[in-house]
This record gives sequence, C-alpha cells and structure tokens, in this order.
Amino acid sequence: MTFPFKLVATDLDGTLLRGDETVSERTREALAAATSAGAAHIVVTGRSVPWTRHILDDLGYDGLAVCGQGAQIYHAGEHKLLTSLTLDRQLAGLALSKVEAEVGPLALAASRDGLEGEVLVGPGYKVHEGRLPYVFVEDASEMWAAPLNKVYLQHPQLDDDDLATAARAAVGNLVDVVMAGPGVVEILPLGLSKATGLSLAARRLGVKAADTIAFGDMPNDIPMFGWARHGVAMANAHETLKAVAHEITASNEDDGIAVVLEELLRTGSLATPH
Repeated sequence: MTFPFKLVATDLDGTLLRGDETVSERTREALAAATSAGAAHIVVTGRSVPWTRHILDDLGYDGLAVCGQGAQIYHAGEHKLLTSLTLDRQLAGLALSKVEAEVGPLALAASRDGLEGEVLVGPGYKVHEGRLPYVFVEDASEMWAAPLNKVYLQHPQLDDDDLATAARAAVGNLVDVVMAGPGVVEILPLGLSKATGLSLAARRLGVKAADTIAFGDMPNDIPMFGWARHGVAMANAHETLKAVAHEITASNEDDGIAVVLEELLRTGSLATPH
C-alpha cells in the first residue's frame, strides 16, 4: 500500500506530546512506519530551539525542525540553526504601547534569538512549571538588550482569546499576534507563521504543500493547515482550528496522530472530511 504523503508535519505541545511531555510508543511506531514508507517527519512548533532541542534529542530526531512559530529552521542531527528571523524590537515596543493603551499594563516575557537564546521573564508573568528553563529579570527593559524572536504577553484579567483579539486589533500592521497555547499569546514579526517556516523547510526537503499532512491543536496552527494538503486537528484542539481542519482525530493523550497514520498506512487513502 502506498503512503499518500511525503511529509508529516506535527506540532509538539497538545499534539505530538502528551501532557507529561513524552511521546507514546504507539505514536513513535506510527511515525517510524510512515518514514519507512517514504515520508519525512517534521516537527513544527512555537517553541524556540532551546525549548525544543531536548525533546528532539529524546526522540532520536535528526532531521529539520521548524521552531519559534516559523522563525527558526533547525537541523536537529547537526545541532545547527539554518535560518532565524528576528523581531524588530522598535516595532515590537511600539506595538506593545498600543496594546497597553487599549487594555492596560501587560506582563511580558521574551525569547532571545539563537541556539542558546534564553527566555527572559519579567515581573508578574506567570510561567508554566516544568522542564523549560527561563531567566527572571526584575527590570523588563533588560529584555530588549539583544535580538528577539518573539515577545509573550499576559494580562491580569483578560483570557487568552480576548487578549489575542484585543492585541491584534491594537497593533494594526506593525506585528502579528498569535495564541499558541494556554496562557501563551505572542507578538511575532509581521507575516511570520508556521506556514512560512514549513514552506521553507519543505523546499529544502524537496517536497510540496500537496505532499503534506499536518497535525495541530491551536490557532497558531491555522496557517499551517491552510498551507498543507490535509490538516488534522486533535480532539483537544481549539475550536477555531477544528473549524478549518479537514479531519479531527483523537486527543494527544489518546494517540491521535497514530490513529490517522495507522489508517493511512493500512488503506493508503484519506478519511472522509468532516
């Protein structure tokens, strides 16, 4: 049976990873079977390289990965950053002032550029407990001292969707705003998305959008679904992503990626769109 795709693109958090940041044996085996059938697997994540590298190493992943919402193309096997796009700090500062004029003071964090780029966390910003390293800075101005890939926003009252909507309306065409996960609203360079990074990586791999199946769970995966031939949302996905998905699978905890890949490997054809 011929596997119908040459590229399998997977988000990490809420998609490939379970809640404990591991990948199940079933999903590992399904991805290995897909690659044995001739497809490449590519990770496409909002995480910057320093927050992604340990996961890729644990998977034994040695191909390309798209990190930082598309800003970085990383060669996992060579531990090498191939491309990296930075955020114009002057534009970002102007955008933030416009958002704060609308919604009041924000808590901020920022991801520095580079293979060893630290995530700097300012006063009041609530971080997710876990393995991901960060550096607390008492003076938020320290965040702007070196090139950045992105800035994270939090608001004391607004939820993620409301903050993203308000920020998007306030910044105009200065920067882009995405909601990438629970408590994760980000300011990015204008025009940057997972789709732009994935298209660059796919070109390096010699494959096209028509050859690609993509898996995701959050609004920042919408551009990737628009680019790929087939977009699969996890059962735990945000409703805005489910609305544009070609297919909805089981959750990340229930091996949703494996469910789809196993069926494709068995039948060689796609499920009927929902």
